[in-house]
Amino acid sequence: MSSLLEITWTDPVTSRKGYVVIDTLVRGLASGGLRLRDGCTLDEVRGLAQGMTRKESLVYDPADRYLPLGGGKGGIDIDPGDPEAPEVLRRFLAAVRPIVKEQWNTGEDFGLRQETLDKVAADLGLASTVEAVFAILPDADAARQRLAEAFAVNVDGLCLADLVGGYGVAQACLVTAERMGLDHERVTAVVQGFGSIGGAVARYLAAAGVRVIAVADRDGLIRNDAGLDVELLLGARDGLGVIDRAVLRPGDRTGPREAWLDVPCDLLVPAAMSYVITEADTSRITARVVVEGANMPTLPEAEAALVTRGIPVVPDFLANVMTNAWWWWIVFGDIEPTAASSYSKIDSTMRRLVEAVSVEADRTGRTLRACALQLARRNAEAVTERAGVTG
Repeated sequence: MSSLLEITWTDPVTSRKGYVVIDTLVRGLASGGLRLRDGCTLDEVRGLAQGMTRKESLVYDPADRYLPLGGGKGGIDIDPGDPEAPEVLRRFLAAVRPIVKEQWNTGEDFGLRQETLDKVAADLGLASTVEAVFAILPDADAARQRLAEAFAVNVDGLCLADLVGGYGVAQACLVTAERMGLDHERVTAVVQGFGSIGGAVARYLAAAGVRVIAVADRDGLIRNDAGLDVELLLGARDGLGVIDRAVLRPGDRTGPREAWLDVPCDLLVPAAMSYVITEADTSRITARVVVEGANMPTLPEAEAALVTRGIPVVPDFLANVMTNAWWWWIVFGDIEPTAASSYSKIDSTMRRLVEAVSVEADRTGRTLRACALQLARRNAEAVTERAGVTG
């Protein structure tokens, strides 16, 4: 299926490319983040936008005030650490400002922090990066207040908004492990990426009793088969999710970044970049299950090879759906702007989704991805019927 809108922008100063893809619209609106990544392509952003369409529809609950939006995504081909990145981002957002103001509700994604995005948006005269959705709400001021209050909530020194996505992935891991008959206290996990998603995944898995034995950041692998001190590592990471090796304990070992695939474990959680598990990598993986915390981390042929070996893959648009859903639950007023209300809604929704998809996979012998896609399509039809008008 072709996208509704695809924009390719060329920066007049650096010649860097930026992209916006609107895959679908519901009530004239789409939702999806903006990423900064050296090597980002239109094909990548197109795939991410399609994933957002699936995330939006998958999480639909007719009891919610939140009526899912369409799917969109943005990306800029630049390393977030490049000194030119802030000004390239500013020029890109200035160029696509009409889309942001009218249709595309966006937020942070890989390589971009929400506070950075908010500052640039404010400089361009936008009150937020989700202005388009406020136009359809009966009380936009109350929605803005709820969102501001939610972003002001801190949990153990970290912003709630930075935790909900990884918390959701951790819950997907835990429910999947339960269904596989695995005791949390005996489960081991490896997490690739230690930013807002990966760090929160590791935190909440460890809190549930899972032994996190390895994490990988941009500087390499940190491994301890007896279990890492996740809180120690969280306190020693920088804004890009890189851990200061000076805090490592005597039993912690380091290794090359790509070695995360070789560590034997029960739960393998890619939670950083796209396209990190190729077909050639699959023979190195001995995990019981792969849970996709990142967007599109596993190439299709790699997933097919893993499934053939009896290693299921919990797809990204199911496992990491909660960052996006949480924003809209807050905005539409389905939850209070508190950690307790947020975690309760994530717990119940993730359990409902994982169990529904898993039961269907067990019944039909189809993959988790195929069953999740079926549920997303069914929900999309219900959303279309309820919305009345779609773009």
